[in-house]
Amino acid sequence: MDSPPITTTATEVQLIDDSEEFRTLRRSFRSFAFPVTIGFVLWYLLYVLLSCYAPGLMGTKVLGHVNVALVLGLLQFVTTFAIAAWYARYADRRIDPAATAIREAHGAVVHAPRESAE
Repeated sequence: MDSPPITTTATEVQLIDDSEEFRTLRRSFRSFAFPVTIGFVLWYLLYVLLSCYAPGLMGTKVLGHVNVALVLGLLQFVTTFAIAAWYARYADRRIDPAATAIREAHGAVVHAPRESAE
């Protein structure tokens, strides 16, 4: 069952958007998301560039038939899951409490899908 929609007027939304608490929340999110995204994209581009321009390095055997390219490719997956876990922990500590405080301060009650299923 879906959560009931929140009815807010444009002025209420503007008040929330203009509040210092919301700006701090947005800054907190961006201070995590932007650098991590840039870092991961650079890490991925390094992998692609090495694949294109350093085939000798990427073809270097590490262990048996496992080469550097395979190790770096698998590390892309490891990095993805590590960033997801890192963000979940960061959001639990920094973003979610601030978002809940903003919702409570402005009288908006939002039920997450997992809460409404219970």
